[in-house]
Amino acid sequence: MADLGSLCVYCGSSTGVDPAHGEAARRLGELMAERGVRLIFGGGRIGLMGALADAVLAGGGSVIGVIPGHLEEREVGHRGATELIVVGGMHERKRRMFELADAFAVLPGGLGTLDETLEIITWRQLGLHDKPLVLVDDGGYWAPLRGLLEHIVERGFARPDTRAFYTFVDSVDDVFDAVAAAPAPRRPAQEELL
Repeated sequence: MADLGSLCVYCGSSTGVDPAHGEAARRLGELMAERGVRLIFGGGRIGLMGALADAVLAGGGSVIGVIPGHLEEREVGHRGATELIVVGGMHERKRRMFELADAFAVLPGGLGTLDETLEIITWRQLGLHDKPLVLVDDGGYWAPLRGLLEHIVERGFARPDTRAFYTFVDSVDDVFDAVAAAPAPRRPAQEELL
């Protein structure tokens, strides 16, 4: 994929117990700012989301957050974002983030991050997109998911070509090479996304 203008990053609204995850989020933000890649994220000012967005902004980069109104009301929205889009709910959030993104990266996170990741893989399986998806297996965090995805293929609940829908890397330093190695996405017609 030659042209990467925006990267949607799914990650935790918590920092987790391993400080290395926060360092990885900040490093990815620095890399995005250096490359002029706009961040699309869940709009939070807390956890890995906040660390990532702060690093992009500190490097002079652009940040678009997409946050549901009920979370914005709790004052967890990142007020320093270049743009903060408030939507009606979680489904609308995921769809809007998808629309704004050229590719996806996944850092450590919780159930919401897992939900977003599996949905974007499923949309790829259904032919709704072919945008690159890179999972950063920072410190082996996503090893259980990698094993589960492999198990699903081995047990016949997903085709072997499902493995081509995502790439695992060990470090945020490998994200852009993995995206660059992916074929350019086909732009589906709007009605295909409905």
